[in-house]
Amino acid sequence: MLRELSIRDFAIIEQVHITFDEGFHVLTGETGAGKSILFDALSLVVGGRGSAEFVRHGAKKAEVEALFDLKQEHPARRHMSELGLDAMDGTVVVRREIHHSGKSTCRINGQIVTLGMLKQVGESLLDIHGQHEHQSLLQVEEHLEWLDHFGGGPLLQKRSEYHQIYRRFQDVDKELQRITRDEKEIAQRIDLLQFQRDEIAAARLTEGEDADLEQEHSRLAHAERLLQNAADAFQVLYGENQGAECINRAIRDLEEIVKYDDSLKPVLEMVQSAYYQVEEASRQLGRYQDDLEFDPGRLSQVEERIEVIDQLKRKYGETIPEILAHGQRVEQELDELLHRDEKKETLEKERAELLHSLKEKADQLSALRKEAAALLEERVEKELHDLNMSGTRFAVSFNEIEGEPAFTATGKDRVEFLISPNRGEPLRPLVRIASGGELSRIMLALKTIFSDVDQVETLIFDEIDTGVSGRAAQAIAEKIAKLSRNTQVLCVTHLPQVACMADVHFHIFKETEEEKTRTRVKLLSDDGRTVELARMLGGVEVTDTTRDHAREMLRLAKETKEAM
Repeated sequence: MLRELSIRDFAIIEQVHITFDEGFHVLTGETGAGKSILFDALSLVVGGRGSAEFVRHGAKKAEVEALFDLKQEHPARRHMSELGLDAMDGTVVVRREIHHSGKSTCRINGQIVTLGMLKQVGESLLDIHGQHEHQSLLQVEEHLEWLDHFGGGPLLQKRSEYHQIYRRFQDVDKELQRITRDEKEIAQRIDLLQFQRDEIAAARLTEGEDADLEQEHSRLAHAERLLQNAADAFQVLYGENQGAECINRAIRDLEEIVKYDDSLKPVLEMVQSAYYQVEEASRQLGRYQDDLEFDPGRLSQVEERIEVIDQLKRKYGETIPEILAHGQRVEQELDELLHRDEKKETLEKERAELLHSLKEKADQLSALRKEAAALLEERVEKELHDLNMSGTRFAVSFNEIEGEPAFTATGKDRVEFLISPNRGEPLRPLVRIASGGELSRIMLALKTIFSDVDQVETLIFDEIDTGVSGRAAQAIAEKIAKLSRNTQVLCVTHLPQVACMADVHFHIFKETEEEKTRTRVKLLSDDGRTVELARMLGGVEVTDTTRDHAREMLRLAKETKEAM
């Protein structure tokens, strides 16, 4: 859940630090005080788009930092693990910086991440619902996911079984399409593969051959110079009055010295060793000269062979192993194409079997979904009844997927939530509900039912009670309070019926100092809550009557929550 939120130089907020607890939190204040700005900041924490407009006038950058405390099984920890991020024993710190240039920086536990990575983690940290926002329950493509998770274990197990068959079906179908291409195209492909196979085979390549050829070519191309240099070196080492003879004379002189002074014995040994090495070097040079010859014919052969290998490298790979590997792939594909009729028959048979299994599993999956849908419809209508919408009908619409094959990775069903807020009205898509008050209560009902399924530990409602009053407002307040028993809830509200039910109450207000306007956040005590509720009840002027009314509301709210 969300534990702390720090904001600096964001819009009209200069600096705010808020500590949250479990349960139901409300934020109240006069219009324009900056309540919704806090939720704009929280939307950045979960991957919302940043803008230079968020930066407070005169500041270089806006900073938002949130600290979350996650349970072991929280989905955000799994997302972080997949992204290579450290969950720090369940503590997650998300930081966003928006510079005045518009540049945005995202960090999770101090590590810089992309906006996409932040969204992947953030979507399971907070669920922010505002009056006109389209969250997951308002996205038609998500309705099937909600229904399946509501259906629970047996349904999800059947869906997993279906998906395994579907993946194999896709692989077989793709392979079948590959080998049943246009016959003319296949014939052309066979000709090309046969040419490549024959060209590579005719070259009779061996690994390391190119390096050996390059070395031989270098030796043949420079044979005359090599012969001359070798002869000159041999003459210096073994010619008359040259290296070996000079060293030999030095040895005789040193031998005479050592007879009388053995301190130079090590020097004698070194010179003797040098003599043996010079002799050996001379013998090897002699053999080198005997073996080395200028052979224009062999040079031409080597150059031709190098050219053959270079041509193959330009076509099939940068090295001989890569060329040979390409040849193996050519052989494999050629074999498949030449025997495609047999393979096609095998694949067609397997595809038919998989299609039959898919239909069978999809039918079973659809049946389980319809059972879950009937229960969901009953649950939603009960929740809406509690929210003073007893005439509302809720339905789950099923439509089968069209086309061939009529299956997707999730089965054969297209699912959409439908709603009829008033008796006698037809069911309409949930996403098209126009009334803000109705939409607020429908969303709250669904959130209540799906709170366990969603696994998001913090729900945020930004003025979800707009357009609601009277008994409906009281029903919303009680429903949010009940929801907050298992889920952390943050709610911006203008309704005293909602505010009095909170466990934690923050007051948002503006103050002006030195011609600068700043937003402040204050945690209210019991007395402070009484004054704030009195203001919400009576407007600017707080009277003894509104104070008494506020105290009574808080007392009744406490009793209601205790009864829960």
